[in-house]
Amino acid sequence: MAGTRAAIRYAKAILSLASEQNNAEAVNADMKAVALTVAENKDLRDMLQSPVVRSSVKKSVLMQVFNNTNALTGKLIDTLIANKRISLLEAVAVNYNRLFDELQGTQIATVTTAVPLTDDLKVKVLAKVKELTGKQVEVKNIIDESILGGFILRVGDIQYNASIANKLNKLKREFALN
Repeated sequence: MAGTRAAIRYAKAILSLASEQNNAEAVNADMKAVALTVAENKDLRDMLQSPVVRSSVKKSVLMQVFNNTNALTGKLIDTLIANKRISLLEAVAVNYNRLFDELQGTQIATVTTAVPLTDDLKVKVLAKVKELTGKQVEVKNIIDESILGGFILRVGDIQYNASIANKLNKLKREFALN
């Protein structure tokens, strides 16, 4: 819990600094890359969490992996290492992306489907969600074959479940009650 609060504080600080320097969008792209890279690479994640690996080694590895980033991203890594908080790097990046999206008035709409969304369907989902929320929306498609068909739409704290698996479960409950 304390790590999460600290990650949010670092994310707010770097967003504030990036906004002042008109680099918020470039740093956002860096933070997306950092979050994705750390999330997908178990060895990198383990190295960041390890108390055995020296800070100098962590910094050297991170600077090689993220060598084409904005100067503010490099300063963030330096600050996290100096404060012995480099294990929070992924959480800081994720929180930065969320805070940046909020600042821009953009929301993430998560659409879970059994098969990948077509471009035509993605445009329709974007239009409908923008109509409902009045905000700019990005669509993130998650493929989950267990829902059988239909979709599950999540925007913020709103969820609409139109999956076939959900409809079958409702039918099952109705028959169980009778």
